[in-house]
Amino acid sequence: MSSSTLETLQFDNSCLSKLPLDPNPQNYVRTVPGACFSRVTPTPVKNPRLVATSREALQWIGLDEAQVNRPEFVEYFAGNKVLPGSEPAAHCYCGHQFGNFAGQLGDGRAMYLGEVINPQGQRVEIQFKGAGKTPYSREADGRAVLRSSIREFLCSEAMFHLGVPTTRAGTLVTSDSYAVRDINYDGHPKDERCTVVLRIAPSFIRFGSFQIAKPMDPYTGRAGPSPGRTELVQTLLDYVIQYHFPESLQHTEPADKYASFFGEVVRRTALLAAEWQCCGFTHGVLNTDNMSILGLTIDYGPFGFVESYDGEFTPNTSDNQGRYAFEKQPKICLWNLERLAEALAFALPQDRRQAELARYWPIFEGAYYTKMRAKLGLIDNSEPGDVELFKSLLATMENTGADFTNTFRNLKLMTLTEGPHGRGDQALVEYLLTQTSSAEVQMSKMCPKVPVRQLQMLLSLADQQPEMLVALTGKDVSFVREELAKHERWKEESKQYTPERKRQTDTEAWNAWLAQYRARLDRLVAQHAGADLAELDQRRRALMDATNPKFILRNHMAQTAIEKAEKGDFSEVHRLLDLVRQPFSEGEAFADSHYDAKPPDWASGICLSCSS
Repeated sequence: MSSSTLETLQFDNSCLSKLPLDPNPQNYVRTVPGACFSRVTPTPVKNPRLVATSREALQWIGLDEAQVNRPEFVEYFAGNKVLPGSEPAAHCYCGHQFGNFAGQLGDGRAMYLGEVINPQGQRVEIQFKGAGKTPYSREADGRAVLRSSIREFLCSEAMFHLGVPTTRAGTLVTSDSYAVRDINYDGHPKDERCTVVLRIAPSFIRFGSFQIAKPMDPYTGRAGPSPGRTELVQTLLDYVIQYHFPESLQHTEPADKYASFFGEVVRRTALLAAEWQCCGFTHGVLNTDNMSILGLTIDYGPFGFVESYDGEFTPNTSDNQGRYAFEKQPKICLWNLERLAEALAFALPQDRRQAELARYWPIFEGAYYTKMRAKLGLIDNSEPGDVELFKSLLATMENTGADFTNTFRNLKLMTLTEGPHGRGDQALVEYLLTQTSSAEVQMSKMCPKVPVRQLQMLLSLADQQPEMLVALTGKDVSFVREELAKHERWKEESKQYTPERKRQTDTEAWNAWLAQYRARLDRLVAQHAGADLAELDQRRRALMDATNPKFILRNHMAQTAIEKAEKGDFSEVHRLLDLVRQPFSEGEAFADSHYDAKPPDWASGICLSCSS
């Protein structure tokens, strides 16, 4: 099968032919019972302009590269024209948002376009983000803006080239239509350009898709749009297995089939979480509606990569309690799997659900520690002390504010051919000291997360209605008092935390950890007695270079591209797209660039929200 033109993409829209459709053809915001999809029509934009394309992603759907140059291309991918064979629709799903069931959510600004059978015979779903209102838009306008769309476009492709399972982004189209956004929720809204991203994946079905039949939640008082109608979920479950988990069809007993399916979802989710933790990616809003049933990274909103290492890092300004902080992601993924298991209770007995859930941590830890060993270049057999070595490294990075990506990338400076205190070891210490945060930034990071004003209000509430405090926060008055005490201790410590003191403590901390690392490498050498150390070291360094990226999509880099793009200059978007295509490269294209440098101090102040 050859590549396709815009008019000859081979659509086979199984979601709409196999799953329950909303019988109401009207596109207005409403509760949608008894359906998995509602038909919709994209809302046109004024003067669409192509910002960027991902040639690899478009090749995945079999679109001929020359089609990009046709005048009709931008019209189709702005939503001004509908591709022949496409059947735009919006997907109905629910979700637990920040731990609480929110009822019907659905594709509020996403829009299913159809499923393309590519030249390799693969089924690939394409969808828009930002193409206008749907029945699930709630109070929103169904639009996305240039700022958030650039971030999603670039990060989708960045994650793919890092080797992390992800949805893809094929096109980025902006326009002269505008939407009003208050990015910081501070009462200062502004007009931003409406922008449409083409998303690509085998499927965009998510955990929340299976929650549409959930009865009324006793805590939030909300239910799915089709409460108790498990036959809808049964249809969806059988469809997903048929089209995306065919290996489960080998089981003739229904319980075995569904256990096989659920076990594979558990496995893929555990592997995905391990990948995130190894590359420093923080999703920012891991609600059940943002979890792909295929184990893909999905819905790029207020994401961020860990830079100055902080296990409590969260890029989302709305996540005041740090529910979705970096180090909590693996536990949250399991929590979301438990909610999915509840939605499948009608089809899968509890003992089978629990048995599959019990496999999560062994799978996650196996994948995580295997990759961490590769990141440290441990090419010999594992040792019981390796886990402690990894934990100690992260603790040292956190205590010194070291850059996550650059620290791992440059541990290769410690070589096997030099003994302790060799030039490589000393060079590594000096390099790591350049990657630590300033005293000022480190102290701001150490500041307790809950503001004093908020704690004082909570303390007042505790005095008057202690039971209300527990209901709202899950904490009692002792937590509030301890947080206030932390603020006082932080104020005293910050007075004494000088740059000179920080450099001294950082040097001591890195020397201590590198001594552990050197001892571990010495044991590696001992296991290869008689081997050519230069050749062994070359193998080790090659493994580290293939596992530790040199380039990631840092927030300040994306912000610079956004600011230029908002003035009509898309050159930095194109340059960053080229950069994220080669994250492990030491090639000449970016040899003299600043893209692998530790971010400037101002970058720590970049705020992200769910506002799009």
